[in-house]
Amino acid sequence: MSTQSLPLRRDEATARAGLLKIEDYDVRLDLASNEETFHSVTTIRFTSKGGPTFVDLKPVSVARISLNGSPVDPATLAKGRLPITTVEGANELVVEATMPFRNDGEGLHRSVDPADGRAYVYGMCFMDAAPTIFACFDQPDLKAPYTFHVTAPRDWTVIGNAPGTQTSPGEWEFERSQPLSTYFVTLVAGPWHMIHDEHDGIPLSLSSRQSIAADLDKDAEELFTLTKQCFDEFHRLFGIRYPFGNYHQAFVPEFNAGAMENPGCVTFRDPLVFTSRVTRGMRIQRATTVAHEMAHQWFGDLVTPQWWDDLWLNESFAEYMGNRVTAEVTAYDDAWADMSYARRQWGLTADQRGSTHSVAGNGAEDAVSALQNFDGISYSKGSAILRQLAAALGDDVFFAGAIDHFTRHRFGNATMHDLFASWARAAAEAGVEFDLDTFTSQWLLTAGPDTLSWDPAKMVVNRTAPSLHPANRSHTFRAAILNGTQWTVEDITVTGDQTPLQVAANAVVLDPYDDTWAAAIPDWETVQALKGALPSITDGGLRAGVWNNLRSAWFNAAVDPADVIDIAEASLPIEDVEDSPRRTMPWLFGSVVPLAPSGARERLHEAALRKLEEVAPGSELQLSAYRAAIRSATSETLLREWLAAPPAGIETDLDLRWRILAKLAENGFASREDLQAAYDAEPANDARIHLNGALVSIPDAEAKAYGWSVFTGETDLPNYDILAAGRAFWTGPAELTADYVERYFTELPATSEKRSGWSLAEAAEAFFPSGSVTEETLAAARAVIELDLDPGVRRRVSDAADNLQRQLAVKVTYPRR
Repeated sequence: MSTQSLPLRRDEATARAGLLKIEDYDVRLDLASNEETFHSVTTIRFTSKGGPTFVDLKPVSVARISLNGSPVDPATLAKGRLPITTVEGANELVVEATMPFRNDGEGLHRSVDPADGRAYVYGMCFMDAAPTIFACFDQPDLKAPYTFHVTAPRDWTVIGNAPGTQTSPGEWEFERSQPLSTYFVTLVAGPWHMIHDEHDGIPLSLSSRQSIAADLDKDAEELFTLTKQCFDEFHRLFGIRYPFGNYHQAFVPEFNAGAMENPGCVTFRDPLVFTSRVTRGMRIQRATTVAHEMAHQWFGDLVTPQWWDDLWLNESFAEYMGNRVTAEVTAYDDAWADMSYARRQWGLTADQRGSTHSVAGNGAEDAVSALQNFDGISYSKGSAILRQLAAALGDDVFFAGAIDHFTRHRFGNATMHDLFASWARAAAEAGVEFDLDTFTSQWLLTAGPDTLSWDPAKMVVNRTAPSLHPANRSHTFRAAILNGTQWTVEDITVTGDQTPLQVAANAVVLDPYDDTWAAAIPDWETVQALKGALPSITDGGLRAGVWNNLRSAWFNAAVDPADVIDIAEASLPIEDVEDSPRRTMPWLFGSVVPLAPSGARERLHEAALRKLEEVAPGSELQLSAYRAAIRSATSETLLREWLAAPPAGIETDLDLRWRILAKLAENGFASREDLQAAYDAEPANDARIHLNGALVSIPDAEAKAYGWSVFTGETDLPNYDILAAGRAFWTGPAELTADYVERYFTELPATSEKRSGWSLAEAAEAFFPSGSVTEETLAAARAVIELDLDPGVRRRVSDAADNLQRQLAVKVTYPRR
């Protein structure tokens, strides 16, 4: 049976929503009989105005289908759609099918833990994956209650959106849920390690794989404390109690996103259970993720977008509230500064590319198109604009409008216009004058950021609107002024293309505290002054603002790589002390060093070694300096010394061990047998991912051939391993991978025959030859975009080509010396 499916068009969804009202789903799943597939029986009760429609279904095979007691021919199922003809009034559809367990993080994902061989299952129904678990009308505005019945192995625990009980060994019955959109439905099943608690009448629980049970136990107190603090604050702000009964937080393996807000059963990627030492930055990221998903229980779950074009509202609102609540009521009061490092550039770079789009108002004519505009603009920019709106309206009006919205559309669906109407009513009742129409037009419906820069000769702040998206936006923000060795902060309102700023200054950093949404680019004098000034700055927000200014300048070829290296060398380890994706260190080593003057990596390595000697043993700065030193190391002797005995204050845990092993492999100092032996000594999910990346990074033809087999899908690996292989592939001597540059563009289209959805697009991005900064590679990227590619692949390659074009601009503007 074909696995290809048609994306749901908006007009089709509108017609189906006008025809049907779903009364409830009854779903029976047998997860115990097979490791490749599972048995699924769906009963859908609904009323109809009468007439033809279709059900979404993506099975391995179909046993039987009946509509109102009459059989439906399974052969009519095509491209994920089962046509049916409904009668006016009550209808009942029953579908019995065999469904696939998946390993790409979508549908019902099944993973075997290499640490102990135990299997775990979780559901991820976002966008169009639900029909691979149960038959459904898969669109957000056909909400319905669900009742699940699950057969599972006897040693498994099963958790769902509603409370459930084990009625006999292996048999689980769940209460009828509140009305849910299909994309929120989940089950988490396996021999989980469970921890229970309670707060304010809400049953709380956590789960993880058994092999990381001790790590979850260590983190449980913090996780429960964060959850309780956030519940109290959301109840205070919204005045509406959490409506979904139990609140379970499941940490699951090989999860694509950071987390998913399934009502009553939120799923998180399980690297957020810390099995190795982490910095405060990672703890802040986890805390804001917890708060983000809790905000969704109101905005997204209680009230859900009518169609995917308003999905940005879900994420922007949760992003803003998650960061705000974390900063205001948890131990992580520096959350805003950390999020500035972690998320700001994600949104700003997305907003400056050719693929930019408005925050709101994207027609999203089908579900697949909607997903392509689900990016840093939806999260980071949308959050920044809601933060500006909250500041302009005031908290009383902002939250009064939100409460009105939740109350009017409780357990239903709504649009952006519904929300803004609630804010308009709240503003009118409070006597607050604010032009929401102009705000919406300038900030939400117009793509692209303004550019802000200071001209020290003319003593003005320049505002430049994006040429393809003209706007007339005013900006109110703080600027940090350096005069001698003293920093001061001034409030500035920019209403025209030039705004006077008469200051005596060695440096001016515009909008360091993210008060507005703009790409702030530092002038040459400021860049030079920062070489001496940055290391002594103690204000975390200002430090983040400096790096965001520099990264915006880099993105626009407005800063010399040599100057960036000078600043980084003076201030290593980079002030956010975290080196996870999107942050400063990966950008510095991955983008700047390759285009900087020769010797840049060695200079940063020496700076990291000096910092290791200076900072307190056991401190986060020491850990960050050590990671930077490993990342930049080329000495086998030094790396093996660290593998045997790390610096005092450092414990070589699994993460650090594999960082060293990977660097040894990349430099040709570790054999495949060495790597396999290290994995065999401590098998774990994280270790397996590191192993596959290290195997691909070895500088020989065999390693690159193996990596390429992962890209093409000839070697089938789980989603995290695919990304690790892609990120490692282009390391080593350029001549080893030179032939693969052309092959990437030739063989990319066929990868859609091996994988789909998120995993397909992620692989396309991970394996993109970003290090081949040539006009020929850019031309090949532009050519492949014109082919009939999967939309997700096209978007990722388009953005990668944009990055490549900008790297070329840096290369031309500042030739490497």
